[in-house]
Amino acid sequence: MQPGVGLGLRREIINDILQAEHIRPDFVEVAPENWIDVGGLYGQKLKKIVEKYPLACHGLSLSLGSPEPLDYELLGKIKQFFKEFDVAFYSEHLSYCKCDNAHLHDLLPLPFSEEAVKHVSKRIREVQEFLERKIAIENITYYVSMTPEMDEPTFIRSILEESDCQLLLDVNNVYVNSFNHKYDPYEFIKQLPLERVGYIHMAGHIQDSEDLIIDNHGELIVDPVYDLFDFTIQRISPVPVLLERDQNFDDIPGLFDEVQKLKTMVDAHWKVVR
Repeated sequence: MQPGVGLGLRREIINDILQAEHIRPDFVEVAPENWIDVGGLYGQKLKKIVEKYPLACHGLSLSLGSPEPLDYELLGKIKQFFKEFDVAFYSEHLSYCKCDNAHLHDLLPLPFSEEAVKHVSKRIREVQEFLERKIAIENITYYVSMTPEMDEPTFIRSILEESDCQLLLDVNNVYVNSFNHKYDPYEFIKQLPLERVGYIHMAGHIQDSEDLIIDNHGELIVDPVYDLFDFTIQRISPVPVLLERDQNFDDIPGLFDEVQKLKTMVDAHWKVVR
């Protein structure tokens, strides 16, 4: 997938994305689970989106860290969706979200352990073999953690190397975790295998209390996250960058202004052909 700055597709803003002219994303991203087998008006609009923009997919439900077998029925539908809509990139979360077929409707962290590395890496390899493509895994936010056997950068690096997949680096997630768990986000970035970054997410968050930030994908990106993003993109090769917004769509011009700001920052360091 070509580098550029994209925007997450939500039904609330699908018309705005279709009508965008002067400031417009370079691509759009969808959660395939939310669009598989969708017909009618929104099915038609998705086809119009794909005619106008390259499409990336970011999964929500594979639950790569779960103990039970992978959901091959879902994987089959995802693979068909990729063929139908010519999906250029696919990613999932380094987490689990179901157990014994109970969907938890949240992305829960994995223990930073060698056992988890081997378990998740095996499942990622199975997914890649089935889909016949490399995928990327995303570093998630977490608010509690078990006693680790290794630090998080080592955990992420080990999985990327053992599964031979890419990293979807969510810069806001690094910042949120660094604030909540009291570590230096710049040092965290430097410890990651940046050569494996294939995609970046940017988003806003909300400060719930003096010592707690919640990753809600509903606010404007704050300056410290932009600063961390600028630091990051100077250390990696050009990749697609995605602005996530899941709620609070009252200010559409402000949302597209964020897309433009990210484009300006990217263009300052990378040569992006649009």
